[in-house]
Amino acid sequence: MVSPVVRRRAVVALSLAWALAAVPACAEAPCTDLVVDPTIVARLKGASRTVRPVDLLRLRQIGEPEAMFTFHPALALSPDRRHLAFVIQRADPEANRYCTGLAVLDLDRPGPPRLLNSGGSIILTVNSFRGRIWGVGYPSLTIPRWSPDGRSIAWLRRDDGTTQVWLADVATGDARAVTHEAVDVEAVSWSADGEALIYASRTGQIAERAAFAREGRSGFHYDDRFVPIMSDRPMPDASIGWTSYSVDLESGARRPAREAEAERLPDDELGKFPPLPVAQGYDGRVARASHSTSNPLSPLVITVSLPNGTQIACRSLRCEGRIVDMWWKPDAKTLVFLRREGWAHGLSGLYRWAPGQGEPERLVLTHDLISNCVLAKAGLVCLRETSTQPQRLVRFDVHSGKSELLYDPNPEWASFRLGAVRHLQWSNDAGAQVRGDLVLPPGYEPGTRVPLIVTTYTSNGFLRGGMGDEYPIHPFAGAGFAVLSYNAPERASASDPDLDSREQVGAAGTRTWVWRRAVESAIERGIDRVVEMGVADPSKVGITGLSDGSTSAAFAMINSRRFAAASISTCCMEPWAVNAGYGPAFARLKQGQGYAPLTARDDAFWKHGSLVANAARIDTPLLMQLADREYLGGVDVYAALREQGKPVDMYVFPDSFHHKWQPAQKLAAYQRNIDWFAFWLQGKTAPDPNEVEEKAGTYAHWNALAAGWKPAESRSGP
Repeated sequence: MVSPVVRRRAVVALSLAWALAAVPACAEAPCTDLVVDPTIVARLKGASRTVRPVDLLRLRQIGEPEAMFTFHPALALSPDRRHLAFVIQRADPEANRYCTGLAVLDLDRPGPPRLLNSGGSIILTVNSFRGRIWGVGYPSLTIPRWSPDGRSIAWLRRDDGTTQVWLADVATGDARAVTHEAVDVEAVSWSADGEALIYASRTGQIAERAAFAREGRSGFHYDDRFVPIMSDRPMPDASIGWTSYSVDLESGARRPAREAEAERLPDDELGKFPPLPVAQGYDGRVARASHSTSNPLSPLVITVSLPNGTQIACRSLRCEGRIVDMWWKPDAKTLVFLRREGWAHGLSGLYRWAPGQGEPERLVLTHDLISNCVLAKAGLVCLRETSTQPQRLVRFDVHSGKSELLYDPNPEWASFRLGAVRHLQWSNDAGAQVRGDLVLPPGYEPGTRVPLIVTTYTSNGFLRGGMGDEYPIHPFAGAGFAVLSYNAPERASASDPDLDSREQVGAAGTRTWVWRRAVESAIERGIDRVVEMGVADPSKVGITGLSDGSTSAAFAMINSRRFAAASISTCCMEPWAVNAGYGPAFARLKQGQGYAPLTARDDAFWKHGSLVANAARIDTPLLMQLADREYLGGVDVYAALREQGKPVDMYVFPDSFHHKWQPAQKLAAYQRNIDWFAFWLQGKTAPDPNEVEEKAGTYAHWNALAAGWKPAESRSGP
């Protein structure tokens, strides 16, 4: 299953009442340390300890956790281009809520930002799949909107179960709710004169909910509206359109927005697929990135359109590939652009180019992840993160490429003792480029072999918890594991010019498991590298995964004998789940891509990809930590493995989604994953003395699972 995060810009709403109705009514998280005093670094000087799961969870975050998938910056530049506004967030696992605030940073005087407003709860992204709305549990990107005169900021804030437009005075910090809709407000912008706010809501959802209530009296008709694994009632209709309104800020009067006003609303917040990078120059020139073929995953190329209609194509290889974003300098003659490049797109490259005047000049090339950039008065301001350093605000000089630190949201991180990280490159069996980051335990002694945990399926920037953020990489290392944070290779079908849709790209080779074999060989070859380096104990290798990563882990358990433990967060692409559990529409899609129908009894197909079909010979202890909206997809796997006497344990998280969003639940998943791998890979069969009472039952159960069980084959290789 491909993670909804990758496709999340098919967003059709920021949040839904039906999706969050069961959210626990906890007290709002305190926000006293949302913006931290920088002198804390001096107070922590000399302190040093390994990272714990709670440390990772409590990191302050600007924008989305997976910055590689950010199509629009979380940083909002003021009209005078001297100030930044952004929403900053921090989890509070004890209260099981998030502290959220609107902050403003003065770019002329770098230092801590001013917290303009705090409060509200997390806004979750939901996606449109096959015409229905699915909650995914991923935090939404909230972008502040400056007024034309720079005196006020509008943004979306969620309180008491609905998302509304709020307005803050930049000078005083006074803030208030401007809208009071019965359904969520999903997008906001300013009128041209700054006297009104334009916003959009799916007001048609009110009628839809009433219709569902009426239909339920006589029974819902089972059809394409259903996704049984997620809900026992029809999923909301994604085709319900937005209604745009204008609210006058002086009188509070609300009226339908005119067409020209509605066009001011940002496309990305209205469910339109993200536009490719484009930059508008002050003199009318436009730079665009477009696909080199009709394949939607083909490399991008840059073309500039001058006001007189002249087209200038950049023929340099530096203008091809994964173009992230582009900006014109104020002179409108120099284009600055950011791209991902190098082996398996593992580097961030920053360039400047004068169209028609030779090769682009490289300003920066780094393993660091650079994202969310805006071109301010004194340079390009971005979020920058490394494998060992969470995001920080930096400014790049667009002449020299030199950078300066503007603000570190998490200065406490400097007090932690981390293991060394090595960037690795290799190829899979088909020759595709693969990369990953090897994280060593703090104080690791060269030549010592330690247990290895593989996290999937992205490895970019700060190494947090793999895709889905449930497998705490640095705490794993602190517990004595080496961690291979693996980044999946590009699909071979991405370079096929005859494929012109994402569905076709995804379907290519499904029937013969081409993609799964490519991923499996990539993981195997990566493990081989770490073993050859003398780091990993080949008999003590674990694998993890969410979404496509969980499918990779399942395929590895079926087709390899080297994994001594596994943990997955979603489950599973099995005959029942594919053909029934995710509903009729999903069944047609997957059958069209080559999956065997439920009644086909196609043993030749499923022997390569079904845990149920292979339960008798699978020999990897498996932990499943699943959301209540997805756990039914794993009950047949659990039952089959238990019938065969295999070690399997499953936990179901209430009021959860594809991505676990509740801080308390995420903390529990973090810690249980550490405990699970410590049990099976390190032989730790007793809990920490301080946790005896809390975890005694868990370890008693795991000891019972292990009693009398022995791996059937050696774990030393494939």
